Amino acid sequence: MEMRKKKLPIGIENFEKLRSEDFYYIDKTGLIRELLNNWGEVNLFTRPRRFGKTLNMSMLEHFFSLKGDKHIFDGLDISKETALCEEYMGKYPVISVSLKGIEARTYETAYQMAVRVIMEAAAKFYFLLESEKLNEHDKAAYKDLLDKNMNEGTFGSSLRQLSGMLEKHYGTKVIVLIDEYDVPLAKAHANGYYDQMISLIRSLLGDALKTNNSLKLAVLTGCLRISKESIFTGLNNLKVLTVADERFDEYFGFTDKEVRALLEYYDVPDHYEEVKKWYDGYQFGNAEVYCPWDVLNHCDRIRSNPDVQPENYWINTSSNDAVKRFIEESANAATKREIERLVAGEVITKEIHQELTYAEVYQSIDNIWSLLFTTGYLTQRGKAEGRQIKLAIPNLAIRDIFVTQIMEFFKENVREDGEMLNRFCDALRNEDTEKVEKIFTEYLRKTISIRDTAVRMDMKENFYHGVLLGILGVKTRWGISSNREMGEGYADILAEPDTGDMGIIIEVKYAHDGDLDGACKEALKQIEYTKYEDDLEDDGVEKILKYGIACYKKRCRVMLAENR
Repeated sequence: MEMRKKKLPIGIENFEKLRSEDFYYIDKTGLIRELLNNWGEVNLFTRPRRFGKTLNMSMLEHFFSLKGDKHIFDGLDISKETALCEEYMGKYPVISVSLKGIEARTYETAYQMAVRVIMEAAAKFYFLLESEKLNEHDKAAYKDLLDKNMNEGTFGSSLRQLSGMLEKHYGTKVIVLIDEYDVPLAKAHANGYYDQMISLIRSLLGDALKTNNSLKLAVLTGCLRISKESIFTGLNNLKVLTVADERFDEYFGFTDKEVRALLEYYDVPDHYEEVKKWYDGYQFGNAEVYCPWDVLNHCDRIRSNPDVQPENYWINTSSNDAVKRFIEESANAATKREIERLVAGEVITKEIHQELTYAEVYQSIDNIWSLLFTTGYLTQRGKAEGRQIKLAIPNLAIRDIFVTQIMEFFKENVREDGEMLNRFCDALRNEDTEKVEKIFTEYLRKTISIRDTAVRMDMKENFYHGVLLGILGVKTRWGISSNREMGEGYADILAEPDTGDMGIIIEVKYAHDGDLDGACKEALKQIEYTKYEDDLEDDGVEKILKYGIACYKKRCRVMLAENR
C-alpha cells in the first residue's frame, strides 16, 4: 500500500500549522542560525513577492516566542545548534505585525486598518491588565492600545509602549517582527495619500526601532528598500539585506537541490526540466533560486494531471504595474531595443539604485529598471561591478508577463489610432495588397518584436500571427477566428467584415531565409484549401479572399490568391 504523501503547503504562511499538520516543508531554519551569528539589531529583508517572506517571519516568531510548542522544530537544521537553541529558543516575548492588509482608497480608511493591526497585536497580551509588574499608569496606557479611536500619537508610539510593558512584565527584552512594511506605502502612493502614510509609518517604525530600549532584535520584510531619509531617519542600527546580498541568499526561494528533492518525493521527477525553465533563474546574492509559489502550484497541478502545461501562477497575485510602465517607455527607441533584447533572453547592464522612495519609482526610466530588479521581474546574472548590474528576465514565467504586457500595449495603440486601423481593414476588403503590406509593415515597426531565440521555427510565426490577431481583434464588429492547430498546419486566420457578405482568410509565414516571395507563395499553397472555406460557402458567403503574408524581422510581403 502506498504511503500517503505529505500535503503541499500552497499559501500556508503559518509555520506551526505547516509543521503540525503534515505539510511538506523545505527547511529554511538555517536563517535563524545566520541571524543570531551575524548579529544586527534591526534587520530588513527585501525580496520579491511570493518568495516565502511571511512563512519565514512566522518561523522566527515560533522559534523565539515564550508561547507555543517547540517540538515543531524537531529534526530541522536549527535543532542541531544546541547552544543557540538553549540561549534563544522560547525565551522572548514576540510582537509580530503584518502591514500587508493596509490598502485603501483614502488615508482615513487606511488609518483605521492600521489601528486594527495594532489593536490585534496588543490584544494578544491581555494578561498585562492583571500583571503585578505594571502600575495603573501602565495599564491605562495598555488600554489605549485596545481603543479603535486611538489618535496618531498613540499609534506612533504603540509598538514601543507595548515592548516596554512586556519587558516590565517578563523582565526580558522583546523581539519585534514587522512583515511587508512597505505595502501601505505602495497603496498610499497609488491612491494619492503618500505623504500622510509615510509620516505615520515613519513614526511607528522610528519609535519601535530607534528609541526602543526594550528591543532585543527586530526583523522587517518588504519588497522595496525605501530610502533611509524618508522612513528610517537616524536609524543607524539597520542592516539591509537585499536581493543583491550574499548573506541569507538561499533562505528565500527554493534551491535546485530542494526542487529536485521535491519533485522526486511527489514522483514527478521527469518534470524537472520544464520546472527549471519556467520557474528557476533568480539570482539572490550568489544563490540561484526558484520562485516557491510557482513551483508548489505547478507541482500540485502535475500530480493530478501530468500533461498540464506550465503557466505563470505568480501573475495572478500581483498587478504587474512595473512591467506595464516599462513597456510604455518603449516610445524611446533605445529602451524599445533593450526590451526586445531582454525578451530574446539577452543580458543588459544597468546602473541600479536600490534605495528609492515610491514617489521616485516611475520618475525616470533608470528608476524603473531598478524597480524591476528589486521586485523580481528582472534578475542579476553573474557578478555586479559596483552599481553596474547585468540584468536578465529570470525565466519563462516572467517572460510570459512581458510578452502579455507587450501585446496589451500594442492593442491599446492600435485602438488609439482608429484611422490607421480602418485603412488597414479597408485595404484588406478592397484587395489592395500593396496597401495591406505598407500598413502591416508600419505596425511591425511600431511593435516591440518578440524574438524567440530559444524556440523552433513555427513558434516564430506565432509572433506575427499574434500581431495580426491583435490588430484585427480590435475591430470589434468584425468576426475573427483563428485556428491554431499547428499539427495540421491550420495556422490561418478568418476575418469576417460586418457587411456579412465576405470572408477573408489569411495565412502567415515566417521567411526564415529572408526570401519573402518564396514564403508568400508557400503560404498561398498552404491556404489553397482550408476548413474555413466550406463553412463560409455553407453560410452563403459570396466572396472569399485569401491572403498569404510572409514576414522576416520587420519586413513583410503580401499576396492575394487568384480566385478559383
